[in-house]
Amino acid sequence: MNTNVLIVTILALSLFAGCTSQQASVASLDDLFLTRRSIRSYEPGRTISEAQVRELLTAAQNAPSWANQQPSKYYVAISPEKQAAVLEMIGGNKDRVANAPVMIVSTFEKGKSGFFRGTPANDAGDLWGAYDNGLSNCYLILKARDMGFDTLIMGMRESDKLRALFNIPEEEMILAVIALGYRAEEPNMPVHRPLDEIVKFF
Repeated sequence: MNTNVLIVTILALSLFAGCTSQQASVASLDDLFLTRRSIRSYEPGRTISEAQVRELLTAAQNAPSWANQQPSKYYVAISPEKQAAVLEMIGGNKDRVANAPVMIVSTFEKGKSGFFRGTPANDAGDLWGAYDNGLSNCYLILKARDMGFDTLIMGMRESDKLRALFNIPEEEMILAVIALGYRAEEPNMPVHRPLDEIVKFF
């Protein structure tokens, strides 16, 4: 066989093997549902880059929102100093997520989702902003799992201190702090309520 042909053949086989391996590593949506957990213990010494967090939050931007208002905002504590500061503002979860290298503060802009020309479109009002932020966070945690990361969404947080730390405007409501890192344990599958307790067909 001609040397040039041999080289091209080897390169082609290598590329094919690489693509096959990469495709095999992509989890199905059902796999993400089954393996995503709220993780309360993280591996120490692991890091996550700004570029990786940007990829994660870019995926979260694909979440739907009321009239495409996109009210969700994120404040990322990725430096050791800011991460340590946020740990002091999340109550009893501090020790659980101390080894997570990134903390993400999730907020939404009030008066956008659920409003038409400044007036609430229905009785939910700003609850639509919280709803949209939850959708965005759902995309975030599933994408995190797809990238090999783990998360914990925490509702215990000191809003006033977080607002001051990140200069978060008063027009935004702080909903949660999300720990991002690598699981140090394999948690059990939680028990779910029977489907017929939460679903009614008519």
